[in-house]
Amino acid sequence: MKKLLFILFGGCFLQAQTNPAITKWLQNTTNIMGRHYVSGNSTPINDNVLANVQTVQYSANSVYVTTHGIPAYITGPFLDGNPSLATDQNAIYKLPLNPVQNTGTPTATTGGNIGIFINGISLFDYRDGVAWNNSTQALCGGPGNPPCPGGPNATQAWNRDAIPAEKGGFDCNKAHPAMGNYHHHQNPSAFNLDLQVISTICATYPADGLYVINTNVHSPLIGFAYDGFPIYGAYAYTNTDGTGGISRMKSSYQLKNQTTRTNGPAVNATYFNGYFREDYEYIAHPNDPSYLDEHNGRFCITPEYPNGIYCYFATVDTNHNSAYPYVVGPTFYGVKSGVKVTSITETTTTYTAPLAASEFSLEKMHLVVAPNPAQDFIAIQTTITDRDFDVVLVDALGKIVKRTQLLQGSTLAIMETDGLYNGVYFVKVGSGNLAKTFKVIIKK
Repeated sequence: MKKLLFILFGGCFLQAQTNPAITKWLQNTTNIMGRHYVSGNSTPINDNVLANVQTVQYSANSVYVTTHGIPAYITGPFLDGNPSLATDQNAIYKLPLNPVQNTGTPTATTGGNIGIFINGISLFDYRDGVAWNNSTQALCGGPGNPPCPGGPNATQAWNRDAIPAEKGGFDCNKAHPAMGNYHHHQNPSAFNLDLQVISTICATYPADGLYVINTNVHSPLIGFAYDGFPIYGAYAYTNTDGTGGISRMKSSYQLKNQTTRTNGPAVNATYFNGYFREDYEYIAHPNDPSYLDEHNGRFCITPEYPNGIYCYFATVDTNHNSAYPYVVGPTFYGVKSGVKVTSITETTTTYTAPLAASEFSLEKMHLVVAPNPAQDFIAIQTTITDRDFDVVLVDALGKIVKRTQLLQGSTLAIMETDGLYNGVYFVKVGSGNLAKTFKVIIKK
């Protein structure tokens, strides 16, 4: 009987200690609240809504993530006329703990939620609900346009890609709300961290996004799709067995060589190549493991999954600008069973993150300071923080020249290097009597 009880309850305990779908959520333990900008005011406004994930509960087959859908990073403004703000979603997401491949017809991604990031923020696919009506020779669907033939769920020949079409409405974090539901369609790092900056919104309304790309290390686990498979940032081990150094994971979709569209608008300055999802075609690269499959993923050995698992990636191009299909899609690899629920109707165990104060060490944060040498900014990246940390930049004479914070539940802090001379500096990250120092070179 004792042995049976251990199998039933001890096995569940061991699963909680090892399954990243239970252990890797950014839980809010310091009551940090969300913040947002409004247009014309670069001072963030404090929200009375808890940020990140509130609770994680699990059963034998499912994990339940309770979140208000508000990140620790500052949201807004949305400068395309979107009147919405990121608002409390009071959501419970149910995801499978044991994801399996769909061996039948792949399930297409849809509008709305198709996954969730580790901070409780929604993931949408490429679409924004706007399409081309060839009968009227005009756009249909979405705000300000007439309805599409057959209604909002009908299949259209040409569906608009939200990333180029709505760029002016994304905040610094590359996200925006739909009726209050704040979400990312794409790689969730700030615009000003890209190698080629295609939006200047961070200059007036700075924010840090979920993570910063580091080309020298395996990107962090940043979320889970609705089929339960994990989502990683842009870089990973080159080979599927975890060898070969670090490489950018590349989308296998490329733009068609076209000047016309069948039953669609001509390719021109307004409806440029890449304006619609159907402007892309899938080209397999069987001899290069850094290219992803038609779902935007592949089998991987990762730091969190040493035995390997299928992984999606937030794909970017050589300039670190988002690359179609961006995260997941246009179809799921696995059996899609994730869903937003209103209540939990089975017996669950509440997971409590083990980084209590008495057990905490800076080594467990896996702090990374990049780029180094630095030019315009220094990013301090971590996998998780259970408290607020002070971050200071010290010059060679020991003088503090920059100061910021790494907030609880956040994964990075950014220091701009404006006003600083070239030379050797030291980044010090600390809380109480805990501190760690990194040497960094500024070379503009």
